[in-house]
Amino acid sequence: MLRSFSRANTKPEFLLQSKPRASGGAITISLFSSAVAQNQASLTPITSTLLQKCNSLAQAKLIHQQLLVQGLYQDFSTRLVSAYLTHNAPSHSISILERLTPSTSVVFCWNTIIRRSLRLGFSHDVLSLFRRMLRLHCPPDHYTFPFVLKACGELPSFRSGAAVHAVVSTTGFDSNVFVCNALVAMYARCGELDDARQMFEEMHYKGICDIVSWNSIVAAYTQSRDAKNAVELFRIMMNDSEIHPDIVSLVNVLPACGSLGASLHEQANKVFESTEVKDVVSWNAMVTGYSQAGRFEEALGLFQKMREEKIELDVVTWSAVIAGYAQKGHGYEALGVFRQMQLCGSKPNVVTLVSVLSGCASIAALLQGKETHCYAIKCVLNYDWNDPGEDLMVINGLIDMYAKCKSTNVARLMFDSVAPSDRNVVTWTVMIGGYAQHGEANDALKLFSEMLQEGNSMKPNTFTICCALMACAHLAALRFGKQIHAYILRNRYESVMLFMENCLIDMYSKSGDIHAARVVFDNMQHRNSVSWTSLLTGYGMHGYGEEAIKVLDDMRAAGFVPDGITFLVLLYVCSHSGMVDQGIRFFESMHTEYSVTPELDHYACMVDLLGRAGRFGQALELVHSMPMEPTAIVWIALLSGCRIHGNVELGEYAAAQLQELGSENDGSYTLLSNIYANARRWRDVARVRSLMKYSGVKKRPGCSWVQGKKGTATFYVGDRSHPQFEQIYKLLADLIQRIKAIGFVPETNCALHDVDDEEKGDLLFEHSEKLALAYGILVSTPGVPIHITKNLRVCSDCHNAFTYISMIIDNEIILRDSSRFHHFKSGSCSCRGYW
Repeated sequence: MLRSFSRANTKPEFLLQSKPRASGGAITISLFSSAVAQNQASLTPITSTLLQKCNSLAQAKLIHQQLLVQGLYQDFSTRLVSAYLTHNAPSHSISILERLTPSTSVVFCWNTIIRRSLRLGFSHDVLSLFRRMLRLHCPPDHYTFPFVLKACGELPSFRSGAAVHAVVSTTGFDSNVFVCNALVAMYARCGELDDARQMFEEMHYKGICDIVSWNSIVAAYTQSRDAKNAVELFRIMMNDSEIHPDIVSLVNVLPACGSLGASLHEQANKVFESTEVKDVVSWNAMVTGYSQAGRFEEALGLFQKMREEKIELDVVTWSAVIAGYAQKGHGYEALGVFRQMQLCGSKPNVVTLVSVLSGCASIAALLQGKETHCYAIKCVLNYDWNDPGEDLMVINGLIDMYAKCKSTNVARLMFDSVAPSDRNVVTWTVMIGGYAQHGEANDALKLFSEMLQEGNSMKPNTFTICCALMACAHLAALRFGKQIHAYILRNRYESVMLFMENCLIDMYSKSGDIHAARVVFDNMQHRNSVSWTSLLTGYGMHGYGEEAIKVLDDMRAAGFVPDGITFLVLLYVCSHSGMVDQGIRFFESMHTEYSVTPELDHYACMVDLLGRAGRFGQALELVHSMPMEPTAIVWIALLSGCRIHGNVELGEYAAAQLQELGSENDGSYTLLSNIYANARRWRDVARVRSLMKYSGVKKRPGCSWVQGKKGTATFYVGDRSHPQFEQIYKLLADLIQRIKAIGFVPETNCALHDVDDEEKGDLLFEHSEKLALAYGILVSTPGVPIHITKNLRVCSDCHNAFTYISMIIDNEIILRDSSRFHHFKSGSCSCRGYW
């Protein structure tokens, strides 16, 4: 049984119950009996009247029974189908259709059932109905195919859509403009722009294109963020004498103009002015187009013009501008327009509120978000007559707003207030995404697991999966990431694989398996600039500078031009690979060869690169020559370099600059403490610690986590909370003793306390990453890599100890700290001491 049939009776019970009429069935039987007694011909008008006035499922069944008894079933079968559909019993309708000889009226009934399932959102059922229709040799017509193709696009399922296309070709509907337009839209929604364009070109060659065809292909390119092709096609359409662009054409192309920087202002006005009837709908379409294009001045200008021409602004007009601002991340502007709307006395609807909440989320305006929440409670939510779907839209918007304003506890309360059966995929996605984006990755993965549990029929969409992959990347949860990858492959997300493959590259890179990231990259059918940049970043994190440069060469050969983000990644790669001269050349070529103006982040990367190399003269010269004022990120980069090379004087200067900016944090204080400790200036160490205490700055505790067979174990410095802590400490003591025998000497200068060396050794012994490693060895199979993640930079003593330990165990140790990856194997580290 199809899902839509079992869910059909969704109305409250009191609406489904007919008023008690004890004689209803008797009256029906009496009418039939009377007609039979008089003559057979009088049955037809009586039956037609009864079917028209049938007001319950029970009555429909009774009429069905009498038609069978009187032998009139064939004459009224299609009307029975309609009666059953009217009373939400599609399974009865299909049972009848399966026994009828194919005809025009039977095809019409199939189309009605298919359209009903599509309207209810049961796209899988649409395909099942279509397959059943074909098996019964009932020929689909030009109304059937658009419904089925729309369902393929909504899933989306390129495989199913291509199969339906094959049926279209074999049945001779490949020259029908309505069916072909549906094919263009289907391929576009499945992300297959090349196929959509090919379909459009075939229509154009056959001469069957209409304005809908042009609008569909332009919209496809706009929605896929291919602004160049969208604008180009619109210009071709403007020059086509047989096609006259309409308001829909403008709505489709204006957002593309905004992202491309192209100007179609004159053409847009020309189309708008040529529109014969400029009602409020036309004006709203223009306002929507300009808002989405980011041309806020023009959108607001149209507002003013509408007022001058006495055109009444409706809720759609206001909502269009608010939504446009919100979608572009201009939250303050969205809130400003919302206030104007309220002053004018226009009542917001659900779309308005969702857009306002989106605007609040984009600027983390929690107070205004709470005010909007209050308004929603008073004017929209908690009313029995409301559409549940609209209520859920508002609640989803509230969850998203609270999560992005870092009030995840409130967001979770909102999420939990929605019954599990009432949640849709957006409800799950905004909550999972809120956790993933704001550092609560464990909660994100736990919730994602709940979503996939048996009994929960909700299937995650592309954004849900990418949020889960983002959480895996944050935690370096390789095992969970592999499981999600397997889920993607099993459930065939072909149409959106580019987006997810980019997330997979990022996840594998940040989870310590750069080789798996490369395999994903090599097997991609299509790549964009994000794909190349993600792989470059991965190689940089792992210190594989030479491989990253080769990727850059391949990227250029593939026709991709490096942009500002690419150069930022390249400078990061060079900084973490010791490729100082190469980094300088990249920085100099940005402007001279690629016309990319270096920004603050590029300068910070260069200061980091020069500081790591000990070239402090060049680093200071670069800081003083910057065209903008150096911010905290620049001085922290310089301070970090001073810590590596023990440059106390310059470190104090950088720390003073940070203090002037008011940007002291636990990281900058710790760096300065490390510099003083390395110089054995214990009074200065104590002074920095006192200053931290006075300023209320608390040092983040070191925390490391390691993946075991039964999940992830977390350790802090000196942690004894783990059930196996005795075994962990015993194994760690044995490891330290064994590596000391082969030359390991604890680096006591890493213990930032003025105590004797023996006590410092004890303090170093309890570092979180050492405890995590001991546990990883306890629970791991020999030969299997041990993956450890630390929230801070690994200390040099632990780095040295891991190098020695890798000589006496069979496991590769893969450590990710706050800066980069370290692969320890056979007594060496992938960073080659440059970190």
